[in-house]
Amino acid sequence: MRVHLGSDHAGLDLKDHLATWLVDHGYEPVDHGPFVYDALDDYPVFCLRAAQAVAAEQADGLDSLGVVIGGSGNGEQIAANKVVGVRSALVWSEETAVLAREHNDANVVSVGGRLHSLEDMTRFVEVFLQTAFSGEERHVRRIGQLAAYETDHELPPLPASALQGSADPGTAAGSDSPRA
Repeated sequence: MRVHLGSDHAGLDLKDHLATWLVDHGYEPVDHGPFVYDALDDYPVFCLRAAQAVAAEQADGLDSLGVVIGGSGNGEQIAANKVVGVRSALVWSEETAVLAREHNDANVVSVGGRLHSLEDMTRFVEVFLQTAFSGEERHVRRIGQLAAYETDHELPPLPASALQGSADPGTAAGSDSPRA
């Protein structure tokens, strides 16, 4: 499996460690940078490239996932999720890594290099890479709704249970507007 890597300066050491770890465990890492420490670098430059490569390879039917790394992992996850076809999940435990794959079929994982030990972050990535999507109908349906919105920007219909108590679809309970 090919694993695309991207980070910023805060994730550089972990990214470099993961590249070696991935080779040692039979994966093919593709490093999208950075390649030198620069405290002023911008994570979108590297994380968007890693995410775009994952989306392109998966669209071609190839087996690939991605890992993006920063100080907290938040910005890196946001960047990766801007790429059509990417579902990036911020993980902070083995359980969140498992759920990201089993329930969300996440294809990019984001980790915070300043929030966990090197061993823990490596384990989170390992669990993510080794976990398969469950394929359960409810998860497939939800991912389908997200994919449809990503292309047509139309909200999925509200279920009947969301409309109960409102005869007027324009009221807060029956509209797509958040309640006050």
